[in-house]
Amino acid sequence: MIGLVLGAVRARAAQALTVLILTALAAAVAVAGPWYAVAAASRAAASDVANAPAGEHVISVRQSSKVAEDPRQGLDAFASSVRRLLPLPDLQPVLGMTLSRTAFAGASRVSMALAYRDGFCDHVQLVGECPARAGDVAISLDSAQRLGLDVGSTLKIGATEISDPIEMRVVGRYSTTDPAGEYWSNKLYRADDGLPPAFTPLDTFSDPILMDPTLTYDVGLPAALIRGDGGYDLIGALNRAGQAFDDADLRLVIPTGPLLTTIARDRDLVRDGVLVALGQVLVLSWFAIGLAGRYTGRERRGDAALLKLRGSTRRGMFGLAFGQHLVPVAAGVLLGSPLGLLAAWGLAGPVKEASDRNTALLLCAAAALVVLLGGLLVLIAVEFAVLRLPVATLLRRVQPAHRGWRADLLDLVLVGVAVAAVYQAHAGAADRGLALVAPALVALALALLLARLLGRIADRTGAAALRTGRLRLGLTAARVSRQPGTDRVFTLVTVAVAILATTAGIWWAGQTARTERAEVELGAARVLTVEAPNRTTLEHAVRTADPDGHNAMAVVADLGKVPPVLAVDSSRLAAVANWRPEYGDPATLARATPEREPVPITGDRLDLRVRSDGPAPVTVSAVVQNEATGLIASAVFGPLTKGTHTVSARLGGGCTTAPGCRLVLWELSAAQGMPTGAKVTVTGLSQRNPERTVLDETTLGDISRWRADLVGAAMEITARPGALTLAMNPNLSGAANVGTRVYAADSTLPLPVLLAGTPPTDWQFSDALLYSVGVSAVTARVVGTAPALPGVGRSGVLMDIDAARRVAADADQGGAMQVWLAQDAPESLLPALRKAGLTIVGDDSVSARADRLDEQGSARAAAFALFAAVIGVLLAAAAVAVATAADRRSHLEQLRALRVQGLTVRAAVSIGYAAGTVLVVAGVLAGVLAAATAGRIAGSTGFVFTDSWDIVPPPSPLGAAALTLTGLATLVVLGVTGRLALLPLARGLREQGRRQGNRGRRALRERGADR
Repeated sequence: MIGLVLGAVRARAAQALTVLILTALAAAVAVAGPWYAVAAASRAAASDVANAPAGEHVISVRQSSKVAEDPRQGLDAFASSVRRLLPLPDLQPVLGMTLSRTAFAGASRVSMALAYRDGFCDHVQLVGECPARAGDVAISLDSAQRLGLDVGSTLKIGATEISDPIEMRVVGRYSTTDPAGEYWSNKLYRADDGLPPAFTPLDTFSDPILMDPTLTYDVGLPAALIRGDGGYDLIGALNRAGQAFDDADLRLVIPTGPLLTTIARDRDLVRDGVLVALGQVLVLSWFAIGLAGRYTGRERRGDAALLKLRGSTRRGMFGLAFGQHLVPVAAGVLLGSPLGLLAAWGLAGPVKEASDRNTALLLCAAAALVVLLGGLLVLIAVEFAVLRLPVATLLRRVQPAHRGWRADLLDLVLVGVAVAAVYQAHAGAADRGLALVAPALVALALALLLARLLGRIADRTGAAALRTGRLRLGLTAARVSRQPGTDRVFTLVTVAVAILATTAGIWWAGQTARTERAEVELGAARVLTVEAPNRTTLEHAVRTADPDGHNAMAVVADLGKVPPVLAVDSSRLAAVANWRPEYGDPATLARATPEREPVPITGDRLDLRVRSDGPAPVTVSAVVQNEATGLIASAVFGPLTKGTHTVSARLGGGCTTAPGCRLVLWELSAAQGMPTGAKVTVTGLSQRNPERTVLDETTLGDISRWRADLVGAAMEITARPGALTLAMNPNLSGAANVGTRVYAADSTLPLPVLLAGTPPTDWQFSDALLYSVGVSAVTARVVGTAPALPGVGRSGVLMDIDAARRVAADADQGGAMQVWLAQDAPESLLPALRKAGLTIVGDDSVSARADRLDEQGSARAAAFALFAAVIGVLLAAAAVAVATAADRRSHLEQLRALRVQGLTVRAAVSIGYAAGTVLVVAGVLAGVLAAATAGRIAGSTGFVFTDSWDIVPPPSPLGAAALTLTGLATLVVLGVTGRLALLPLARGLREQGRRQGNRGRRALRERGADR
């Protein structure tokens, strides 16, 4: 039997090769699927972890506790309890303790946390020393400026504003080196409503008023645990530990929840996408294999009839047929499986975890087995239908043209399934059940209907053409309508083209949407994250490096506030930002933010003309800010007794260096407590070296140039030509939060802003307030609205960075400092920015962010779906070649007979090509039409983003460009395949023509010789 089977395979090598190729294509996709799914899910998870905020990598355990006289013992006991309850291996925790207290510095009273944290000095830049002894403290640069403290100063910390404070020595000023890193992710150790914490050694907490801190245990989770490598269920382990922590009076904070949800969603998207693509291509492959078996089986009908006439049993005939199919199908699986693994490796990379790799290989083996069994079952079913036929039917060369009722019933069932899938898709079940393949099922239903319509049209057209003498059209149409199996080939081509058009459209839309998302999130073609002491330094450095303003823009992003705020240099916004039409007019903010340029202070000494009318001596301080470095300096005048004075004070801060300083504010103080009842009138301010008037009569008398302190009870301001009077209410003695400052209003208030989306709820019932400008809330004025804005999306505001820093005066407003670069910004800008004083700590671009988004599960699923759809078109091309080759001999005989009756060679060749060409062109057009129709009926099942980001709606996946390009590409592939399959037919007709021509010429010569 084996020899007989191999002999039969050798005798029909072309048919066996066809089945082998189809099976190899199916096996390649099937084997690639599991490996790709595991590898792509792992890549997506790794990308999610790498791109998530550092705070989502850290879990925290907290407990409010008294530490008695030994803080170290209390902290160690707390850590021991956490380690016992936390079910995670090999963790490196960071311990700390913090408590909120009131800080006193002069007349200022602010909320400030006092904290200890392991490794503090390794994560900051210090001016001074690291706190080492009890009572030592390091404060932030912002706190030092706001409180007027420096290294060596005394900071008083009290439990309340009326309690006796303890005095602490300021030994250093710090700035964080990695504010976005894991170490600083715990909000307890960052500035909230008050100033950033002051850090001190652990022994300081032995003081009685500091013995009830909050203890913290922060630990960064290894990426492998978060990704769930090896099937580890992190969230399940933490949830199970939650009750034990509650019982121990410990609070477990798990900010990794959103990240774990994203990873799980990515895995689901990859799995569903691969399963859908695999299911579609396997159905197409089995359909193509069935067609191949049907067409190639026509040549085996004679063998079956002969075996029946010789008395062979059905079992023997079935064994011979099964053997002929087993050899090419098994060979196809063996050939396609390694190719599939190589393709999956190339598309998704390796699977690094051994357990995941073993799982993937087992699934690959199972997929190959499914292809093998499925292909054999399809071919056996086709062969069984042939073996059931009587001998007379097997010996017929002309097959019956009518369709059986079973085929009609199957078509009706498939249409019903497509209707059910559409219902599920519109019923909100787009991520499960038939809804996942609704577009493909709708395309199949339309293909079945169009196949019947094509047959009817061809039948009517052929009859009409033959009656009118249009022989080529009539014979071509008759060929299309009468050839058995044409409708099935047409259906296969239509569905394959529709699937490719849909998946290619989804892939292209995803690529475009990811680029657009990167543009919206970044705001510019390239964004540098930088470190600078303050916003003034940032703005000055950028303007120094790019004086023309065409390539770089200073930006501060404070997206954690409500609403999120993006401070931009509005004068450069149109030139640098990736400005989209939905953002509105980029010049709106610049027009609404007029600049008031004060007279710069460039001397080393100030002269003040002032009159004091208060009951007690008062000190007047002129606070200035260096316009290049942002450093704050003061010229202190007084104490001033009652009467008129002209006083002089030395001014530091490096104001003598360009661009000099600007006046920020006036501050009144007294030797003892608040300067209650103080009243001073400033009549002039000038500088020395060089001599120049700083405040003239017009400026002093313009009330719009001055504003009161926005904190507490404000000071009274009176302006008249040549005089500015500052007066404090005498009835506020002993009151808290009394304003002692008057600010120079260099920027208009309310602050102009652009608003994205709807106003915050608070703005709808009261004034529009921003909490990211200065010490307290600042009123805002909406000068423009848009559905979305760069950097903040659908909710947030854009304001001018220069106006904001002028309003904030001496306060550090926080936020991430950035430099936006235009598309064509030269690379030489980076060293220029460094030379201007900026430290570049991050570099991102639209292309880099789009590449990271390309690792999401939806993108990975779309990539595999496109790969599988291309294989589907190749399967359709192979089916077209099989159908063309199977009927080639009979078609050639028919055309030769027509040639004998006078049909020209050219007409015969064109008729031979025409039927296949019509089938291919009609199938491609029907596929494009089916894809467009299915997309509108069933909707698109392609997910663009894992987190459902939709600030800018993605382009339609079934646009005219995507459909046209897909149609042209498939037309070329299928057309070339069909034409190559018909080349032997054309050669046969031309050879017949040459022979007939030679015979004719010989006959003419013979007649001439006879004469």
